[in-house]
Amino acid sequence: MRPLLFACCLWLAAPALADDTAALEAAVQAHERGDVAAARQALEALSRQGLPAADYNLGVIALDAGQPADAARWMERAARAGFVTAMVGLGRLHDTGRLGRPNPTQAQRWFTLAAEAGSVDAMVEVATAFYLGRGAVRDRGTAARWYREAAKGGDVGAQYLLAAMYETGDGVEGDLRLARYWYDIAAKNGDEAAPSKLKELDARLKAAS
Repeated sequence: MRPLLFACCLWLAAPALADDTAALEAAVQAHERGDVAAARQALEALSRQGLPAADYNLGVIALDAGQPADAARWMERAARAGFVTAMVGLGRLHDTGRLGRPNPTQAQRWFTLAAEAGSVDAMVEVATAFYLGRGAVRDRGTAARWYREAAKGGDVGAQYLLAAMYETGDGVEGDLRLARYWYDIAAKNGDEAAPSKLKELDARLKAAS
């Protein structure tokens, strides 16, 4: 499982207060120093003030302490308040079985909420669920739509996968020019396989013309 990291940003749906920002950063620094007790105390105070980022970070502490149920409780509180990082975190907890057995349906629920709120990582997760039919009905067209959103958001893997879908007509109408467009973007962003695909498509497009 990809580790859940401390979040040092505030809830973007509300104005950030300077005092809250400083207190949250101090709690994160205490955690980074290994002073978990001080971090927890500061975060609990911020949680009582209604700061979702504090709830999420308390969930990370609980998870590190081997208390996944408490972690889920804290993260769900943050997620329901609109904290997108917590939505992604809950999706990963359910997807990997940290709360018991893996629950891809619940994972997809939280990933979808996060994707709709703009999380590129969650968009990839949602797309993959639709592509594989894991936690969602298999739907390559919907998968392509979410991979496209993630690709536009800068995810290199999504850019390559979307290009491959256009190349083969998988979930979308086949279009070599669009395939080349996305392979080119993936190549410029560092994907190692994309340059060879670009050469291949250039040859095919030249032959077709």
